[in-house]
Amino acid sequence: MKKALFLTSKIREKGNNFITYKLKECGYNELFPSHGDILVLLYQYGELTMKDIADKIHRTKPTVTVLVDKLEKTGLVRREKSISDSRITKITLTQKGQDLKPLFDKISEELNKVLYNGFSDNETKTLEYLLEKMLKNVLNQ
Repeated sequence: MKKALFLTSKIREKGNNFITYKLKECGYNELFPSHGDILVLLYQYGELTMKDIADKIHRTKPTVTVLVDKLEKTGLVRREKSISDSRITKITLTQKGQDLKPLFDKISEELNKVLYNGFSDNETKTLEYLLEKMLKNVLNQ
């Protein structure tokens, strides 16, 4: 029996529980891993449109709108209309959102230590290569 989907969903569930616990431990009760997907992108790119975010995290624009609404209410991001095209809304980090980056990095590092415990560098590379290949397969359906 092939069980990649079962295994990856359990890993995701346990990983999300770990992240949620760590965030709550630090007083961020209103944040969840799905919010982290957006924050991590903004740490990397600085600003993105709602469409860019939706494309990069493989979520619908309405789902991203709900997530961004929550992040905006918590003061971590802000919306800004594009100067060149008022139909486009760009999402950027506030100072409070930028200040959260070291905590995200720390939680990510802790989770990776748990996930990759006992793995060689070669095993890590192989696992990630195969998972990326699977992701491409399902995205192309």
